[in-house]
Amino acid sequence: MRALFLLLTIVSFVTAQAQKELTSGGKLKPEQAIMDIRHYSINLNVDIQQQSINGYTVIDFILSQSAPVLLFDLLNDMKVDKVWVNGKEAPFTHENGLITIKPANPVAAGKTAVKVQYGGHPHVATRPPWEDGFTWTKDSTGHPWVAVTAEAAGGQIFFPCKNHPSDEPNEGADMNITVPKGLVVAAPGLLQKVTHQKTTDTYYWSTHYTTNNYSLVFNIGDYAVVTRTYTTVNGNKVPMQFYVLKEHEAKAAHHLEIFEQIAKVREKYFGEYPWVKEKIGIAETPHLGMEHQTMNAYGNKFKYEIIGGVENDWLMNHEFGHEWFGNKVTVRDWADYWIQEGICSYGDALYTREMGGEQAYINRFKQSSYGIANQKPVVQGKDLDEVTAYIGDIYSKGAFFMHTLRYVIGDSIFFPTLKQLATDSRYTYDNLITTDDVEQLFSKATSTNLKPLFDFYLRTTQKLEVHIVAQRQNKYKITIDNFDMPLPVDIVTEKGTQKITLSKKPVIVSSDILPQVDPDMYYLKKIIIE
Repeated sequence: MRALFLLLTIVSFVTAQAQKELTSGGKLKPEQAIMDIRHYSINLNVDIQQQSINGYTVIDFILSQSAPVLLFDLLNDMKVDKVWVNGKEAPFTHENGLITIKPANPVAAGKTAVKVQYGGHPHVATRPPWEDGFTWTKDSTGHPWVAVTAEAAGGQIFFPCKNHPSDEPNEGADMNITVPKGLVVAAPGLLQKVTHQKTTDTYYWSTHYTTNNYSLVFNIGDYAVVTRTYTTVNGNKVPMQFYVLKEHEAKAAHHLEIFEQIAKVREKYFGEYPWVKEKIGIAETPHLGMEHQTMNAYGNKFKYEIIGGVENDWLMNHEFGHEWFGNKVTVRDWADYWIQEGICSYGDALYTREMGGEQAYINRFKQSSYGIANQKPVVQGKDLDEVTAYIGDIYSKGAFFMHTLRYVIGDSIFFPTLKQLATDSRYTYDNLITTDDVEQLFSKATSTNLKPLFDFYLRTTQKLEVHIVAQRQNKYKITIDNFDMPLPVDIVTEKGTQKITLSKKPVIVSSDILPQVDPDMYYLKKIIIE
């Protein structure tokens, strides 16, 4: 199953990058830089037969200064009918995916509400979840099945928004979705109520947590809702809900048992589940899967692997890990995407360690190292859009870097600091972070400047060049040629394994055999032997 993981995260994801046409993030527009988004209220009718949507969205935000122009993102697949600013209809244009609103008078600084009425045929995903949009299909029993994916493109696919990772609605969002009678809507947060009309049903979902806008999506299907109660590491009771197709309902209870084991391991390393006031949710989808806060998309078709004698669903495990890294710990710039995908993937490896043991964890990284492309740095700069930042190495090399960091600083510092990253208010919820924030946290914890290590792994494509030169009398001179920071390294001789500090300064090792450097592969390296 790890081979499948590598195939999906390294080959498919890199290939998909070239196919994506829609993106989010990049350089923040000045008109949007003065906006602080507080809340979205998305109210839509979904016409499955026509594959269309219509309704309105209300955006509540705070302006830091007076604004003559308001700017929101919405793809031109949607046709905007009317716009209101603080209850008054306002003139607008909708071109090139931007709604430009120019009220008669500048909008004063402070709280503002914009309502946009619109409709149309939303962008269709041709290769979900790697290519975003709506998926209109049917389950095997002929019932309509609709999914929405938006990680790369963001909410602009179907609702007007500030489509940038640096700003999230701090007061959450409401999603009121009307569908043909008998179908069920799965969405983030808590279901407040369902109202029944003659031919339709409306599902009222609400979240009060800060959330990224690509999590504000919904799934529609012939769902049954299978529930169990999960008790968190801190003793809180949280509903664990599976919106599963009725044709698969018999599989759901066992699936939630597996899910509970995954949740316990994630909490051990990263702290309590972040959204205890709402739910732990998954919805079965026609695509493979995607992280959506409190309602992860699941399409792995109940395929399990065995780790340490226990069943695991790698897809559900990985996407659930994003509840911490991606949803709770969130980057403000896609340039730092590795924090979300790489540390989440490292959590997958920690699950292997927890259930299968240390050697299984080591073997996982030995295998995954061969899939690291090293064609571009993991962190390519600043102010990047999602498509530019999204390369396979944000998963594989990002996770491997955490593996290296653990070895360099030791478990007694690494694990508490990793948990601090996932629990400290300075790095979570409303406080979005960067690579420098992570580096400074670990540097402070170790009382060591770790920036050279972060820069080497994340901002270059180099590997450590370990140089071994044979000397007389069974002695070997060993140096690291291209990295100027002392690093602990396991070196194996006929006497066994020693941990020796290597740097550009030569170290002499006595051995009757050629020393083996870093046999368990804690480093990405190139061995040069003379």
